[in-house]
Amino acid sequence: MKYLILVGDGMGDLPMAELNNRTPLEAADTPFLDALCRQGELFLTRTIPEGYPPGSDVANLSLLGYRPEKYYTGRAPLEAAAMGLRLTPEQTAFRCNMVTLAHASDNEVRMIDHSAGHISSEESHQLIAALEEGCASDTFHFHAGVSYRHILMVEGKYPQMNTVPPHDFIGKEVTIPWARYHAHPQWATLLDKAQAILADHPINVHRVAAGKNPANGIWLWGEGKLPAMPTLMQSFGLSGSLISAVDLLKGLGINAGLSIINVPGATGYLDTNYAGKVLAALESLRSQDFVFVHVEAPDEAGHQGSLQDKIQAIEDFDQKIVGPIFLGMQDSGEEFRLIATMDHFTPLCLRTHTVSAVPTILYDSRKTKPGCNVPFSERSGEAEDKRLHNEIANGELLMEKLLERHKHG
Repeated sequence: MKYLILVGDGMGDLPMAELNNRTPLEAADTPFLDALCRQGELFLTRTIPEGYPPGSDVANLSLLGYRPEKYYTGRAPLEAAAMGLRLTPEQTAFRCNMVTLAHASDNEVRMIDHSAGHISSEESHQLIAALEEGCASDTFHFHAGVSYRHILMVEGKYPQMNTVPPHDFIGKEVTIPWARYHAHPQWATLLDKAQAILADHPINVHRVAAGKNPANGIWLWGEGKLPAMPTLMQSFGLSGSLISAVDLLKGLGINAGLSIINVPGATGYLDTNYAGKVLAALESLRSQDFVFVHVEAPDEAGHQGSLQDKIQAIEDFDQKIVGPIFLGMQDSGEEFRLIATMDHFTPLCLRTHTVSAVPTILYDSRKTKPGCNVPFSERSGEAEDKRLHNEIANGELLMEKLLERHKHG
């Protein structure tokens, strides 16, 4: 038996007037997800425990079968692991976004873009190198990641700072958190020096000239220490692989004991190498039990507030990931159980994440009885839950359900 989890990050949304009270998922053309609904089981999964932030870190940790209450220490340590950075007990990792900020004359600060226009890795690596040269110390060191996502490593004790995710403030004022970040001279010196270096860097000069958002600031958040997690082999007896363009997911996979498959051309957005991900997933299952395939594009479109891009990202997930993987598994002759879901909602009207339980499909190649006669959507998941009372309370139980070890009441 082979096991698959396919995740369209942030696909969930809210009904929109411009879509005749439909969600982007309901408006999108998703023939393969809908077909899985007709042949499988549809239910809700609670990926965010009460009191936890609805981030991709918490939610995907949950989808991999871990209870965040036991194992979550912060987002940045997971991303650091994906970059080959092994934290010592004395180190703390911070996620370091390249962002676009606007400073008004009245000291108002606004978050224009949490991703500096989805700056390329080639550009951002030059900026991180400049920051390391100009700002590094015995306490602070910068490490380059992918696109706008990087790591600041802090040695030893440091002044406490109440951080917030930049994607929660896209297009909004961040004067209060920015002032809070500057409350201690050590942080203020780092942030202001970084801003001065970035302002005059040729990369940003060229970006502004080309009409692109400059990476004119850094934003620190998601800090944490090294987590202590059992592997999926230890917890569930599974060998497997993880496929994603995002360092956070790769770090989760590393800590879970999964093989990380780096697909050339995987970008985390609409231009990602879908075919390469499909080929890698099917190839990995020839020798392993399990594969986790993550697609970031719907979430990024949600953060950008782009309805057109979100619908395209959902349709691409369906027709370029779910469909080809499903058909490939059928052609392989292997028996398999497949989950298709999302980690959280990223509503376009909010441009950030929410804690809603997510619709989830479980398909079993051995079963031929009809599933639910509804398309895959947020509303369908809610309706099935009300009809059958079949919400899965956490990711650990979801993994047990995938492996047929959990009999839901």
